[in-house]
Amino acid sequence: VLTNTILKDFDEGRIILADGNEILTNSVIWAAGVTGNMIPGLATDLIVRGNRVKVDRFNRVIDNESIYALGDVAYMETPSYPHGHPQVANVAINQAKNLAHNFRSMAKGKKQTEYEYKDLGAMATVGKHKAVVDLPFIKFHGQIAWFVWMFLHLMLILSVRNKFIVFFNWAWTYLTRDTSLRLILRSDPNGKKI
Repeated sequence: VLTNTILKDFDEGRIILADGNEILTNSVIWAAGVTGNMIPGLATDLIVRGNRVKVDRFNRVIDNESIYALGDVAYMETPSYPHGHPQVANVAINQAKNLAHNFRSMAKGKKQTEYEYKDLGAMATVGKHKAVVDLPFIKFHGQIAWFVWMFLHLMLILSVRNKFIVFFNWAWTYLTRDTSLRLILRSDPNGKKI
């Protein structure tokens, strides 16, 4: 995993970075932000609003057999989402799972599965004791929504140990009203704080 690294070119199994370093590989996973970067070599008619790239129901870039895009950079029209999917993490996560499943299916010579987003709803905190919950079958807000938001987020954290740590931190912050940011500082050899 390389972060804060600029990819200059990818050519015949070789990545060329902006600093001149090269990496030999046949696979590149490129993670970008909400607005995609223009990719040289793709037909301009494949690029839509937000620099999103048109893909089919298998996340394959249209008219390209071996280029895939997913998440924020992918624009996929489906019967349920004729104007593309929302640019939220759940879409990207589920597209990635579906694409991984399809890669395994392709390797075994089996049929691939088309992607369809199932909107499970949205939640957001909007203050202490306040949240909004918008599920397909019910919408509510206020303190109950805040408890539902906390419970669901706590349950989605992996491992019992991590759940306990997060719960303890939340409880401590709630009881002490201490919401200060925690910074870990160290000194350099000259005694200056870094």
